[in-house]
Amino acid sequence: MPFSHAESRRARQDFPALSRPTGDPPLAYLDGPAGTQVPRSVLDAMNDYYEQANANTHGRFATSRESDRRMLEVRRKVAAFLGVDSWRRISFGQNMTTLAYSLSRALAREIRPGDEVVITQLDHEANRGPWAALGERGARIREVALTPEGVLDRDDLEAKIGARTRLVAIGWASNALGTVNDVEHARRLASAVGAQLVVDAVHYAPHFPIDGERLDADFLLCSAYKFYGPHVGILCARDGLLDQLEPERLSTQDQEAPYRIETGTLNHAALAGVGAAIDYLASWGEGDDLRSRSVDAMSSIAQWEHSLARRYEAGLRELPGVRIWGPPVARTERRAPTVSITVEGVDSGDVAERLGESGLQVWDGHFYAARAVEVLGLADRGGLVRTGFSLYNDPDEVDRLVAALREIAASAR
Repeated sequence: MPFSHAESRRARQDFPALSRPTGDPPLAYLDGPAGTQVPRSVLDAMNDYYEQANANTHGRFATSRESDRRMLEVRRKVAAFLGVDSWRRISFGQNMTTLAYSLSRALAREIRPGDEVVITQLDHEANRGPWAALGERGARIREVALTPEGVLDRDDLEAKIGARTRLVAIGWASNALGTVNDVEHARRLASAVGAQLVVDAVHYAPHFPIDGERLDADFLLCSAYKFYGPHVGILCARDGLLDQLEPERLSTQDQEAPYRIETGTLNHAALAGVGAAIDYLASWGEGDDLRSRSVDAMSSIAQWEHSLARRYEAGLRELPGVRIWGPPVARTERRAPTVSITVEGVDSGDVAERLGESGLQVWDGHFYAARAVEVLGLADRGGLVRTGFSLYNDPDEVDRLVAALREIAASAR
């Protein structure tokens, strides 16, 4: 079923944060790229875990066995959400960054001097720093250029991946500019030279269905708190690949995938929330199983979010002194509903401050995509003002935001 304004209004009732008293003006949660709000069903699932199954795993008693059952169920739900065929491909961690560093340290053991690692100027630092650290092992770090239009230079990507390339790290969608990268092309280039592909799907997963089997990345990472869940990092590894690595782990840790890269006891209640978040998203779709409902829901929600981004972009184009960064929303078929701007004559931090005073919650700065902001020449201007749309946002909030920016832009002239 199409996700429309009516569904968005109904969805708003599911999020306690959206109904709490906030005074006048009311809060507009336009900060989804930094973490979405959480529906009641996710909070209930976490609470239910503590009430019904709060025990460590692998014990010989009822609540421990219930924890085992629930954790396995969550892995299966995440596998369905990411479109892969086995729960054994799904590992969890504190956050995406922690998992990326664990993976980097494991891969470092295979790096030899002269090997090449490809990263990009567009990526979040969590998909740059861990791989740039491989330079300490003698790897040559090669960086794919970002164009002024906010997209990766395709020719440069092709030129940087060669016979010495051992790993390619690329984000599926930019959390700063909304750009969606052609990761399937990156997969083909990496495969042609025998390199491994690491895909950062943190900003892509909240907005689009993922077909992990089709993409066939060696490693894909995302974060549940970006798609209406709690703070949990997720790693999806190619079947059998994790067993070939030597991540840092205790001798008492289960040595097989997916547990091999997981250190210490996981946050079981949070994982229960991850499963509930996937169930919540799937509840907006139709189909005979969780996978088909998830794909249907994410496809429909993507259209709604894109319509809000188009409305916002159209309003911005009427404002003198406001510049939109990144690919045009209206003319780009695949683009995250994340729109970043600058206002001529006003520091981005001041813009965000004034919007916040009007109840409009947006982010300013580089959002950990510091290299991209630097390349665009915005590092000394306060960076960007970023707005991100989620399923619970509505056109009225877009119009409020445009009206507030009109006042800010006018005051600077």
